[in-house]
Amino acid sequence: MMMWFDPMYFIFLSPAIVLMLWAQFRVKSAYAAGMKIATPLSGASAARHMLDQAGCHDVGIEETHGMLSDHYDPRHRVLRLSRDVFHSRSATAVGIAAHEAGHALQHAQHYAPLALRNFAVPAAQFGPTAFIVLLILGMFLRNPNLIYLGLIAYGGLVVFQMINLPVEFDASNRAKAALSEYGIVDQQGAVAVRNVLNAAGWTYVAATLQALLTLLYYVMRFTGGSRND
Repeated sequence: MMMWFDPMYFIFLSPAIVLMLWAQFRVKSAYAAGMKIATPLSGASAARHMLDQAGCHDVGIEETHGMLSDHYDPRHRVLRLSRDVFHSRSATAVGIAAHEAGHALQHAQHYAPLALRNFAVPAAQFGPTAFIVLLILGMFLRNPNLIYLGLIAYGGLVVFQMINLPVEFDASNRAKAALSEYGIVDQQGAVAVRNVLNAAGWTYVAATLQALLTLLYYVMRFTGGSRND
């Protein structure tokens, strides 16, 4: 039976772990710096203006709880912004709010990668759980086919993460362009917005790398690379 604790797992994933720690540090630093740069509109008002200019008058904007809990809900066509982002008149707030508005514009304009991402959401939600269950069953029953099915299930998360990258980068590009075009941020504010959104982008890259390296590790582990009985 394979040992549950394998130091090689952490060595294998170390590039993703280091990248994630660095990205999270950048997000916190850029977030704090951008909150100090004033803008004429709050995050909610900036998102509303951006949506209205694009003709998306039916997309709602709501305040939600939690820090960095901002997201666009395509099922209910509503932006949910955390308290600081919703109310603050800062480069950080308008940047994050405009990014979420960018997702609403993708939805309205039938942006193909967004549709693919939404289709892949179940695989991302249930794939890791199915992987763990099938892995345990496969090891307990000594049935490699169950383990292989588990690897396929986990592959769904990897596919989702890879599709998610262009979706997130496109939403950020839409936000940067709109905020400058509508005069919501000046040159200093534009730099701050770029720093915040670019830092957030690196967290998605790190998450994708982590999922990919995890899958590769287990593929090597269970296809003869370093299997222990």
